[in-house]
Amino acid sequence: MTNLNSGGFTTGVTTRGNRITILAFEVANTIVKGANLLQSLSEENIQFLKKDVLNSEGVRQLVSIDMDELLSIAASDKREEFDVFTREVIRFGNLCKDPQWHNLDRFFSKLDSDTDVNKQPRDDVEMTMQELTNLAQHTSELYHEFHALDRFEQDYQRKLEEVDSLHLPRKGETLSMLQAELKHQKKLVRSLKKKSLWAKSLEQVVEKLVDIVTYIHQEIPAVFGDDGLTPAGKVSANKPERLGVAGLALHYANIITQIDNIASRPTSLPPNMRDTLYNGLPPSVKVALRSRLQNDTKEELTVSQIKAEMEKSLHWLVPVATDTTKAHQGFGWVGEWANTGNEFGKKTSTPNNLIRLQTLYHADKRKVDSCILELVTWLHRLVSLVRYRDNGLKVPSMRSPALKGLNTPSETFTRDAKTHKTQLSSEDRNLLEDVMKRKKLIPGLSKSQEFGVAKTKKNRVWALSRSTGSSPQRGMKHQKADVLDILDGLDSSFSIPREDMW
Repeated sequence: MTNLNSGGFTTGVTTRGNRITILAFEVANTIVKGANLLQSLSEENIQFLKKDVLNSEGVRQLVSIDMDELLSIAASDKREEFDVFTREVIRFGNLCKDPQWHNLDRFFSKLDSDTDVNKQPRDDVEMTMQELTNLAQHTSELYHEFHALDRFEQDYQRKLEEVDSLHLPRKGETLSMLQAELKHQKKLVRSLKKKSLWAKSLEQVVEKLVDIVTYIHQEIPAVFGDDGLTPAGKVSANKPERLGVAGLALHYANIITQIDNIASRPTSLPPNMRDTLYNGLPPSVKVALRSRLQNDTKEELTVSQIKAEMEKSLHWLVPVATDTTKAHQGFGWVGEWANTGNEFGKKTSTPNNLIRLQTLYHADKRKVDSCILELVTWLHRLVSLVRYRDNGLKVPSMRSPALKGLNTPSETFTRDAKTHKTQLSSEDRNLLEDVMKRKKLIPGLSKSQEFGVAKTKKNRVWALSRSTGSSPQRGMKHQKADVLDILDGLDSSFSIPREDMW
């Protein structure tokens, strides 16, 4: 390596410096970030990005169909990942005893203009990264064994206190066994310290990390072209509002997951699940949903047909929401990423690490709102249909949005339904009387809504909520309802409040 002042490093043996010790877990995290970043720039992963990720339905529906724009977004994300990795390497450099590793930010800022820095072969860089990754893996094992050691020490101390409290000698099979386990665990921890980053020189590790930073800095523009030279965060200027930038990606992922859960089991819902979903909806979706439910007319559909309509969106939207949740969990501390079992250089059919374009981070907020509105509308129809079916009532006629404008009796399901006059046959009249007498049940209402019925001498007021029965009537005059609608449970007086949605 050449001298740092001329763009490289000092030739010869690096100063031994200080041992990493407790800092090993933070260094291991940084190594994993670098390994993931380097692996994402491999030829296989770039091909996967261009052919699979950028052409996926989720990306094309929610982000963009412009391939140049998508490549710019991917390159900007990669630069941002690289900046995070670089800052951590700079921090570790400043912690070294050897001053040549201090202020690495000045060295990195000259990489674009310094032609003296030769690009290393990828094989050499991967070999260096594999060496560091092995150290990080041993550090992960050390992390877990430290926790085990702490448990063994606590168990041993508790047993000693128990023996002492009973004034017994510190002997016995249990105490001896705990002492042997504790001794074995201490030996294992000492062994892992020697194999891991714990016993390594910080200067030696930083030297290798700087090599990797230099290579990745040159590799990003080589992979993405001019897009790879664009500073991170500059691509999204003057673009639609994105969920990740607004800090809403995880919230929207939770909404989508809740919709999928309700749709998958509409007959067995926890009492508060629908309320939780509705309260979490974006304000714009709530407003549009009220209008949609009031004005929409619907085609007669079965439960399976409604689920099939929802599945057209859910089959690609749910995986994006799931990946969003995974990405937000992250690997956090060294023990967490180690539990995922990812190994650098391991050949798999798909990359181990998610990128933002596989999540809702870059999703256009308006497009996602539109998808959620459509799904919640279908969900309302599904839950309503199941409720009517389970109560043994005739299912109200439903028409799809594509058939708007058709005038049918089902339009009385809206608040402002008009009274219709219908001539009944004697058979229909007998059926009506039979329905109204049968246990005094109210057509179209669930059992929980029957509590709000207020009786008068000459008429009945069908309550819209539990509190209505105790509220004074202010000039409200109940119009004569269409008797056919009463039979079908469609009279507007029996309508569920729009605030409840379903």
